[in-house]
Amino acid sequence: MRSNEVTERMAAIAERMQADIVTAMRAKEEHRLTTLRMVKAAMKNREIDKRSPLDEAEEAAVLTTLIKQRRDSIEQFTKGGRPELAAKEETEIGMIEGYLPQSAGEDEIRTIVLGALEHLAKDAGGARPGPKDIGPAMRVVKQRLAASGVRADGGMVSAIVKAELAK
Repeated sequence: MRSNEVTERMAAIAERMQADIVTAMRAKEEHRLTTLRMVKAAMKNREIDKRSPLDEAEEAAVLTTLIKQRRDSIEQFTKGGRPELAAKEETEIGMIEGYLPQSAGEDEIRTIVLGALEHLAKDAGGARPGPKDIGPAMRVVKQRLAASGVRADGGMVSAIVKAELAK
């Protein structure tokens, strides 16, 4: 997805969510309705905390946080021997992800990481960054990901940056 598509998709998150809540009510889909209401409440809470409407990036950040919380819950439920609760959380992740742009693949992330490392090398007078430069490298990579409108798993980004810095 390119930035125009991302902008159009993100601008309509709240409207799409409200329409989906109405649809879920009419279809009597309790689990979907509960999940969507929870997401809407989380976005509203963030809006209240901020004391102004959320922009697209902030809405995406709320959704990403909710997904991360569910992934943590899945891990805990799996360790605790509760596969039915883990499956419920997995379903909720799928519903929430439907409002975010597709996550970038490993190749796309690697391309962005390599570009960021080249940029850092130019700034350092041509010296290739090493493992000790992970902080500056991650900052540049995150900026480039945000600028391109690409959504990426932080763990995957970190692993790729570490692997490239270790070379």
